Amino acid sequence: MDIKKEVALLNDELIKLRQDFHMHPELGYEEYRTSKIVANYLEECGLEVKTVAKTGVVGLLRGREQGRTVLLRADMDALAQTEMNDVPYKSVYEGKMHACGHDGHTAMLLVAAKILSRCRDQLKGNIKFVFQPNEETAGALDMINEGILENPRVDAAFGLHLWTPIESGKIGLVAGPTMAANEEFELAIIGKAGHTSSPQTAVDPIIVAATIVQSLQTVQTRESSVLTPTLIMFGKIQGGTGRNIIADKVELGGTIRYLYEDEVRNKELLKEKFERVIKGICAAMRAEYEMKYIPSNPSVMNDPKMVELVRTAVKETLGSESVIVPYLCMAGDDFAEFTHRVPSAYYFVGTGNKEKGTDYPHHHPRFNIDEDTLATGVELHVRTALAFLND
Repeated sequence: MDIKKEVALLNDELIKLRQDFHMHPELGYEEYRTSKIVANYLEECGLEVKTVAKTGVVGLLRGREQGRTVLLRADMDALAQTEMNDVPYKSVYEGKMHACGHDGHTAMLLVAAKILSRCRDQLKGNIKFVFQPNEETAGALDMINEGILENPRVDAAFGLHLWTPIESGKIGLVAGPTMAANEEFELAIIGKAGHTSSPQTAVDPIIVAATIVQSLQTVQTRESSVLTPTLIMFGKIQGGTGRNIIADKVELGGTIRYLYEDEVRNKELLKEKFERVIKGICAAMRAEYEMKYIPSNPSVMNDPKMVELVRTAVKETLGSESVIVPYLCMAGDDFAEFTHRVPSAYYFVGTGNKEKGTDYPHHHPRFNIDEDTLATGVELHVRTALAFLND
């Protein structure tokens, strides 16, 4: 099979799929329209299709001969964000937008499934095409808990992410820790309400919260090695009802990100430092606090052997290994759950092109992708799956 020719013949369909998904973004576990389109498409390709984890879809392609099973994954969910792009395929839903590339991920894996289904007689083993809901809030684990790594048992997993920080035509790939582990948290600072004219009669949770936000920066800059990246970030803060009222409570939320080899041990140490600062400030300033951690994902951990398969696929797709850049980042992705269970590789397809306006960061209201890079992602999906099964 001429893979490049097959990809080229389906390029218009690929772009049409991506733009349709972009126009109709759906939040985590609300991907009803998307999952229906995905399921119908896979069934038309002759795959065994089932729904998993509410809106997730798994398509199983069985090869002619028995062998190993490889998993290819795409995420489907969008973000609660209003799009600011002026394009014909702009989101039709106010407050919802594909600002992370998942529309492209879904389209690329669908087209890859169609191409691979046409060569099932050449396959030694099986391919599971996993279309995952709720990546932004860790939906992979729900799919795993519902058994997608079994029947047949998955031997390896591959995934990719369209990535605007990397120039179009480049591929980000590295073995070992690749994307950061992430702990999300909700923190409530509880004070005592009062009048702003008499602060001595109250306990002001706003100034307590401000002190905590400032002081926690020392955990990442003074208590963590620069060789073990650590980020503590607050994404929201809410409190108060009036300009002349001392609030009784302030609520904060944020993330703790880290990229460690010894992840389990260091995570617990980091959380101890984090809470020590909060507890100490609250005690000193007569406030109380409530802390809740929201389960998120560990780090993405790339297997060296799987990385070499991707490296070969890149060379075959783009003609040279020189397009590969050693790239890792502090963003998180719950593909990590697969990497901690089976040998895996997760890599970045550069889609940043300033002239096309696709150089905005992920989660920006003007985020968009260079659609010329979609074909690259399809071909890499196809080549990595074939390489693993026929190795």
